[in-house]
Amino acid sequence: MPFSPLASQHCQPRKGADHALDRPAIDGHLATLPGWTLTEDGKGIVKDFNFKDFHHTLGFINAVGFMANRQDHHPDLEAGYGHCQLLWSTHDVGGLSLNDFICAARVEALLDR
Repeated sequence: MPFSPLASQHCQPRKGADHALDRPAIDGHLATLPGWTLTEDGKGIVKDFNFKDFHHTLGFINAVGFMANRQDHHPDLEAGYGHCQLLWSTHDVGGLSLNDFICAARVEALLDR
């Protein structure tokens, strides 16, 4: 995956509906993040990741957790043997903010290394 400029940005505090992205902005950011899709309600982005075993899944979860803590922006996740689903949304804006796309791009950068 080519480097996304979003991955070099840092999350900022974003509260209130004025920080929620509109659909054209969401679609533009999604186009740079292969495999990420909009949730049915349009308030989050989601992607499933597959790994060869639980050990690698847990390593991925720990890496994402470390990055999320540093960005102070945390995903919802579901995991099991060989898979993890990440969902990013910004509850404080009632939908998607730039922070969600920054973190999704940072996850992609983790896997690209």
